[in-house]
Amino acid sequence: MWQSLKNIYHFWLALLANLWFGYPSKRLILIGVTGTDGKTTTVHLIYEILRTAGKRVAMVSSVAARLGEKEIDTGFHVTTPVSFKLQRLLKRMVEEKYQYAVLEVTSHGLDQHRLLGCHFKVAVLTNITHEHLDYHKSSIRYVRAKAKLFRQTEVAILNADDAAYALVREMLPGNVKTLTYGRSRGDYTMTGQFRSSLSPKLSEAYNAVNALAAFSAAKALKIEQEAILRTLRQFKGIEGRMEQVGRNEDIAVFVDFAHTPNALKEALSALRGKRKLPSERIIAVFGAAGLRDPSKRPMMGEVASRLADEIVLTAEDPRTEDVGKIIEQIARGVSEETPVYKIPDRQKAIDYAIIELAKKNDVVAVFGKGHEKSMCFGRTEYPWSDHEAVRRALKTRKKAK
Repeated sequence: MWQSLKNIYHFWLALLANLWFGYPSKRLILIGVTGTDGKTTTVHLIYEILRTAGKRVAMVSSVAARLGEKEIDTGFHVTTPVSFKLQRLLKRMVEEKYQYAVLEVTSHGLDQHRLLGCHFKVAVLTNITHEHLDYHKSSIRYVRAKAKLFRQTEVAILNADDAAYALVREMLPGNVKTLTYGRSRGDYTMTGQFRSSLSPKLSEAYNAVNALAAFSAAKALKIEQEAILRTLRQFKGIEGRMEQVGRNEDIAVFVDFAHTPNALKEALSALRGKRKLPSERIIAVFGAAGLRDPSKRPMMGEVASRLADEIVLTAEDPRTEDVGKIIEQIARGVSEETPVYKIPDRQKAIDYAIIELAKKNDVVAVFGKGHEKSMCFGRTEYPWSDHEAVRRALKTRKKAK
């Protein structure tokens, strides 16, 4: 009942925002990307492809909004901005003569009508895995929320390999054109030319799929293939997405945004594939956000215990929840054979992993925060950067040696 009342409020707020700013999205070619994992990379790839093709394009992602060379902060932990902020951004894009806007679209944003009034030329689904059940209450409601994007688009681009593919396709209106992509099936697949054009940052299996999603969207927009492949060859990655921090060290340290069971699985699998020596170990540092889906916590512990050699559990935006309890819930999924260390202070956890645990040639992976510049305790956002925390730990390790 309360959720329904809130959604009614969000609907009227979104309608007012459209009226106030004059429905700016009608003067833009909109591309939307939704899914549990891979949205940000796919959005950035589409944005870069359109730039390479000489188009005037802007972008809104979980990292930031970008209009040309200008970067605009959209707020703490924000992917799809609230209605007034989003419509204001779209109005600015129109005023600055942008043709295209690529938007990262969340299930919360769709459920709360933040995209009301936005008609998309192309909409992309990356995947749907376990996430946000604290909000949506069930997997089917989560899928339905994601599927809302495809009711307001001309072309729907779906991942034929995803478990939710058939269900989402059933939910599409009859007037929506559907294109598919997949590793070996679909309208677009990982053919030789596509595969050989991927930069090292896109060579991992999960990122290759994101690249194929972006390729499919660009083809639907009738972008020349040479511009698409050139972008894929030159792509340098995104801040906080499997980003190596510190070079010329005796260990490798990566910062990644993975905060769902599937994203953690894909990231750790990629790192395990990178190992060259049998002696190299993977040490995973992560936590789980407070006031968010608690059912995924033991699942993340189970994933990490299968794919990492040692685990350090710590804080990740605990909000008003007890950090220790969150850590214990994650630890329930960790097997008895996997060493696990429980260090609530995130800096101390990163220090312990890098300075005390890591031996020569080991890999330390710090998950959950990625690009974010704050961490929430109680109701207050405090300055935080995993990059800076890692650099501090590496500096201390170097001095100690």
